[in-house]
Amino acid sequence: MIVPGVEVDAGGLAIPLQPLPAEQVVSGSPSAGFVELTTTVGVWEHTPGTSTDVEADEVFVVLSGSATLAFTDPALSPVELRAGSVVQLTAGMRTVWTVHETLRKVYIAG
Repeated sequence: MIVPGVEVDAGGLAIPLQPLPAEQVVSGSPSAGFVELTTTVGVWEHTPGTSTDVEADEVFVVLSGSATLAFTDPALSPVELRAGSVVQLTAGMRTVWTVHETLRKVYIAG
């Protein structure tokens, strides 16, 4: 948890990773995990591989890694993610995450 006025090293935070459920895996053997810092802020990580997800309302900033984020519903152009990328997702979006280098992001959920 974040304590007001105390810095958290989001890039160095230990994140427990779990293999993704088979029904979400498109290719590879990706694992993912997150640490909640508050009820609406957290740090999430996904190892290389491709997986699907149904999103919640959030804005995120990529800290490290690279990935291609494709949108299957609604059909939008894919985005290339890298350190510094900022993206907004809305609840119900269906996405495909193709992670090239382990991706770590800070998210703010709505």
